[in-house]
Amino acid sequence: MAEHLPTAQQQVAAFLAENEMHAPPAYRLLDLTAEIGEVAADAAKSSAYGESPESLSVSEDELGDALFALLALATELDVDAGAALETSLSKYEARIDADGDAGSGA
Repeated sequence: MAEHLPTAQQQVAAFLAENEMHAPPAYRLLDLTAEIGEVAADAAKSSAYGESPESLSVSEDELGDALFALLALATELDVDAGAALETSLSKYEARIDADGDAGSGA
């Protein structure tokens, strides 16, 4: 992606500002939870509630809503989503190097 283009988080932050949609982080977290629930509902319905996992699908619109909600939460918390992702990727890489698995083992 071209470096001159805004990041997704910058786009969301600009949208929030332009539309006076800033909200407390607690509200943003509730919104994110609701949006993830809608993604889960899509997945559950499309896979016959897990009986046909190969048919699982989620609409792009629902994924977009969840991503928007996550980036809005990061913005309201003043967290750089890109830096947070890099931290997570480094953590997973370290786990793979140490244990051969990215899972936390929890």
